[in-house]
Amino acid sequence: MSINYCNPEKIKDLFTKYMEIHNLRKTMERYSILHHICMIQGHFDVEMLQKRLDEDNFHVSRASIYNTIMLLLDARLIVRHQFTTQLVEYELQAAAETHHHAFCNYCGAIKEVKETHLRKEMTQLRITKFTYEYHSLYIYGMCSKCKFRLSRKHKKENNNNI
Repeated sequence: MSINYCNPEKIKDLFTKYMEIHNLRKTMERYSILHHICMIQGHFDVEMLQKRLDEDNFHVSRASIYNTIMLLLDARLIVRHQFTTQLVEYELQAAAETHHHAFCNYCGAIKEVKETHLRKEMTQLRITKFTYEYHSLYIYGMCSKCKFRLSRKHKKENNNNI
């Protein structure tokens, strides 16, 4: 069963209002890109989004994708995750608010952490001369698979040294 974090029509309406306020053209390409983003469950990058658009025989330039992503970021409909210097992914704002991220420094795996207590605490955080909008928490470390592989490697090395 897939979870739909957003109401695509509501997000489309918010995007339409944003484009009207900023006197931007409401193009079929922008709406199609937004539609495909709403259908992605979880994180996405530009390559994944372009592949999905191509699979639906909707060919759009990479520049149009980047430009639309920039508009969606500015409209606060999606968020940008910079997990490493090379790994940039995006996610719907509505989905990003439901979890935090644990990132494995060894294999690059990303695990979504649903921690309601921490999320509640963060929303109640008060910072002087600052207005809270949303937060994102990144936890960096080692996943269990990498930890297991590393312990097996050390065990094997220690057995070879005997």
